[in-house]
Amino acid sequence: MQTLFAFDGNEASNFNSDQKFLIDSMDGMYDLYLLMMSLLIEIHKKSEDQYKKLQNRLSVDANKIKPTKHLIDNQLLLKLSENKALLETIAKRKINLWDLDFEYVDIIYKNIVKSDLFSTYTKKQYPSFEDDKYFIVEIFKTIIASNDKLYDYLEDKKITWIDDLPIINTNLLKLLKQVKSNSADSYFLPELYKDDDDKQFAIQLFQKTILNKSELSQAMVGKTTNWDSDRLANIDSLLITMAICEFQRFPSIPIKVTINEYLEIAKEYSTPKSSTFINGVLDNLAKEYQNSGSLNKVGRGLM
Repeated sequence: MQTLFAFDGNEASNFNSDQKFLIDSMDGMYDLYLLMMSLLIEIHKKSEDQYKKLQNRLSVDANKIKPTKHLIDNQLLLKLSENKALLETIAKRKINLWDLDFEYVDIIYKNIVKSDLFSTYTKKQYPSFEDDKYFIVEIFKTIIASNDKLYDYLEDKKITWIDDLPIINTNLLKLLKQVKSNSADSYFLPELYKDDDDKQFAIQLFQKTILNKSELSQAMVGKTTNWDSDRLANIDSLLITMAICEFQRFPSIPIKVTINEYLEIAKEYSTPKSSTFINGVLDNLAKEYQNSGSLNKVGRGLM
């Protein structure tokens, strides 16, 4: 969607560079995932460093050392920090930027130890794996994912990451919530694509949306008369165009799957009323295609 939104051309334009940008952006999502994972590992390292510093102070209050030990002993953080496969992948892709940009780790760490979540967590004398996991999930949701300075940092590093961040954070949280104490190292290295067909679908959708731009746009004529042109001229128009492309050019994808997918995208990226607008347009188009027998759906696409 990002690449199509940025594309400034027509069916006759050369879009090789735009397609390369699409592929690089998709691969960049995995880098962002690894970067967010490495941030958790760096927070764990930071807690170890702080603990050592406190121990070396002769006059330090023992009550200040104990809470820091909770972070060091957190079983989920340990699982990440000792995950050889994850560490090797981060190193191989040269993802860990926190050695140079350590101030962002400091910011997150300070916000964690000042939080009520941390205060409650450190009152548990012997936290279980589930206790440790709950704490990490909550600080990720409330402190890491919502941090404005981290958001600005990621935007400066790679502009496409900002649109990818909600998806990455959602999937990372899902992994954290579902991890078990005995989960294999590979658990935290999910595949970016389900299979090669998954990657090829994204490329084909991009190509077919551009190559059939005029025809797809014509399909919307007369279907949006009750909506203001400003909304239609931007992201909503693109989402409808992509959905029509799936209706017409991807016979194995069910109509309901297409509509539901673009409604979810609209909720994330467009205006509050966009999902209602897009749902109405796509639903009417789907009925029109079905009544005229112009839908060429086969197999799973008939569902």
